[in-house]
Amino acid sequence: MRWLGKGATALALAGATLVGSAGAAWASCGQVDAKAASASACATGWGSGTKSATESVAEPLKNIRTGQHACYDRIVFDVTGAPGKVGYHVGYVDAFHQDGTGDLIPVAGGAILQLYVNAPSYNPTTGQAVYPGTPGQNLPGVNITGYRTFKDTKFGASFEGQTQVGLGLRAKLPFRVQQSGDQVIVDVAHAW
Repeated sequence: MRWLGKGATALALAGATLVGSAGAAWASCGQVDAKAASASACATGWGSGTKSATESVAEPLKNIRTGQHACYDRIVFDVTGAPGKVGYHVGYVDAFHQDGTGDLIPVAGGAILQLYVNAPSYNPTTGQAVYPGTPGQNLPGVNITGYRTFKDTKFGASFEGQTQVGLGLRAKLPFRVQQSGDQVIVDVAHAW
């Protein structure tokens, strides 16, 4: 009986070793389920519904910049010196119309994300332009060549204390909006 118990234990250990070795060999050959690994690493349960915050500041928008990340493309609105959080209204639209005039501004891509930031692109005291955006033109200094999600950028307007931007995307994808000090950060996922 004693010998039978030792034999069963030895067989169990050998089987565990074989299963563990096979799994390790499978993984070392690159046969890991990449889609499952990618999905867990890029969890983007952000949704695609409109997102907004009502805070408002008197400081002007200083800069707009973009960046590429492993799971998303990012656009950042810098309102340097704002005394609090900066409000926003971000959502998908069927067409991008310039705020104030209603003029249609063509935006390339499979979907258009309209972004309003509650900061003017001019100095509210002097009326002098601070952020040099031109209605209907690409965002100055922003190059999105090679981005996975971003396909086009257009400046809409700075009207009644808000700055409007149109962002052309590959498709209607989930996005999130974050406030970090005097910045509004919008991340658009590469996939669902």
